[in-house]
Order: sequence, then structure tokens, then C-alpha cells
Amino acid sequence: MASILVIDDDRAVLSTIKIVLERAAHAVEAVDNSQAGLRLLETQRFDLLVVDIFMPGMDGFETMRLVHQFWPEMPIIVISGQQFGSTSEREPDFLYMATKLGAVSSLQKPFRPHELLAAVAKSLSDSL
Repeated sequence: MASILVIDDDRAVLSTIKIVLERAAHAVEAVDNSQAGLRLLETQRFDLLVVDIFMPGMDGFETMRLVHQFWPEMPIIVISGQQFGSTSEREPDFLYMATKLGAVSSLQKPFRPHELLAAVAKSLSDSL
């Protein structure tokens, strides 16, 4: 069982991720903004962070930067519902960019529960 922090501004996605991970026997804290997530990181230990890229206020890229600065050993999975690269080669692929900036994995919303669980299992095993 791992302790996982999930940050996503979409409460439906947040609730779904929390349920899926808790059913897989993980301890989950779920918050809807990065500031609340960073406050939790200051007081609790987490084995993994799952963070949405596009959120109001502090986005997932800034959140990743701060987490890497203060908790460099923490693996991060980025998620996003933004459509990428489907209409033009010039559109940036933000999930790919996030993995180049240090995320260990990425998931395009909507994803299936087994995809989330596979990404979590791989991220946790890689961090051991």
C-alpha cells in the first residue's frame, strides 16, 4: 500500500481517482488545487503524486517544479484532458513535455482504471 497525493481541479475526476486507488488498497489524499497539495506535502509523507497539468491558479508544471525542488525523490504522474497534436503538428504535446521535465508517467483523460493502476504500480516499483 502506498500513500498517494492526487491534485486535480475537476472534482469528478478527483473522486474517481480516489475511489480507484483506495480500492487497490492505497491511502489517498485528494485536493482540488496545487496550493492545498503543497501544504499537505509539508506535513505528510507521500510515495507518489498524481497531478493534473491544466488547473486554475498554479498549474501542474509549476507544481512539478516545486515538488522536484523540495521533494526530489517523489515520483510524479501527470494527467490531462487537454487534446494534443490531433489537428496540427505544431500543437505542443504537454504530457510529453511533462515527462521530459521529470514526470515518471503521463495519462491522457479519460483513462481507464486499469491504465491508472498500471501507471501507479510502475511508478512505485521504479522508485524503489
